[in-house]
Amino acid sequence: MTMKEKLAACTKEGKALLAVNFYNFETLKGLLLAAKQTGSSLILQLSESSLQYLGLKPAISMAKVMLDEFGVEGWVHLDHGSSIEIIKQCLDAGFDSVMIDASEKPFDENVRITKEVVKTARQYNANVEAELGYIAKLNQSHTFEPTSADDAKRFAEATGIDALAIAIGNAHGFYKETPALHIDRLKEIRAAVNCALVLHGSSGIPDEQLKEAIHCGIGKINLATETKNTFIKKLQSLLPGSDEIDLRKIFPKAIDEVKELIVKKLHVINS
Repeated sequence: MTMKEKLAACTKEGKALLAVNFYNFETLKGLLLAAKQTGSSLILQLSESSLQYLGLKPAISMAKVMLDEFGVEGWVHLDHGSSIEIIKQCLDAGFDSVMIDASEKPFDENVRITKEVVKTARQYNANVEAELGYIAKLNQSHTFEPTSADDAKRFAEATGIDALAIAIGNAHGFYKETPALHIDRLKEIRAAVNCALVLHGSSGIPDEQLKEAIHCGIGKINLATETKNTFIKKLQSLLPGSDEIDLRKIFPKAIDEVKELIVKKLHVINS
């Protein structure tokens, strides 16, 4: 089943897929151990900075091989693609899904760029995600500027996207205070569009809010900050005062921390 088909099925059935960024072999292994343990499908996400770090071909090859090795139903997705050029490179390399993020541009320009990506991706039968509204990125103000249902409808119809990331009180990175998702706005958007809806910035959103968001129409939940934070914090707790130089003995403990985090997230989402 393609990712596009899976997301459409989730939208129809009121379910959601967890989409998690990985940064190296260790975080990838933690994600797949969790998916295998829970019998869950999983979207593996790579940002442009991760592709620069790992290399595009090594990153996609590692993800595809590991999905097969662990027997997990999953897909590889480009998170926050900034240009048509990088999206074309990812599609040529075998990505199942791509996101074009032109959300900080004027509405009409966002439509134009996204529409071109959709046209390109159709040649690969790949899923296309875009973003509409203000979802604060790292070091940006957490000012709430929600996506309007009317704009979402116009945008989805004009571009033909498969999935739309929306602003309903969520933000990328760490929250300074407990977020409160605007579920009424989510319901309005869900009633206005047919495409899958995506919640970015799930790190720090309470479990009950995530469940309610899924119940009210979110079909894809993105997780990144909490994953890398969990991995690094575990390493930081292990290394001080240790004389161990064999990373093969240190890293597995951090992998297990990532696995346990994702197991908990999958239980929340699958419930």
